[in-house]
Amino acid sequence: MECGTGTPIVELDDAHADVYRCKHCRTHLALTDDIISKDFYCKNGKAYLFDKVVNVTVGENEDRMLITGMFTVSDIFCASCGVVLGWKYDTAFESTQKFKEGKFILDSRDQLLGPE
Repeated sequence: MECGTGTPIVELDDAHADVYRCKHCRTHLALTDDIISKDFYCKNGKAYLFDKVVNVTVGENEDRMLITGMFTVSDIFCASCGVVLGWKYDTAFESTQKFKEGKFILDSRDQLLGPE
């Protein structure tokens, strides 16, 4: 399954209101405290920028042109079920985008629920 297609990938854990999890296998991925911004986009919908995520594996680096410029990124996968969750920013080619380096995008598909 790919980021931006099909059913939502990440959701808020009902039992732990501050934990985001993989919708497919319910593996914990991130805390609400680690959200940097909810104003990001993935192929077909909203995405969140996180400072830290856990229980993911990181794919190969590749240069990718995104809305805000060229980046070297790596897709991130759920360590339990292998679904693509989003990506990690490895290198930003523009100085104004350097703050994203080492940060993670998790695809919300407008279904990632969090505290308002």
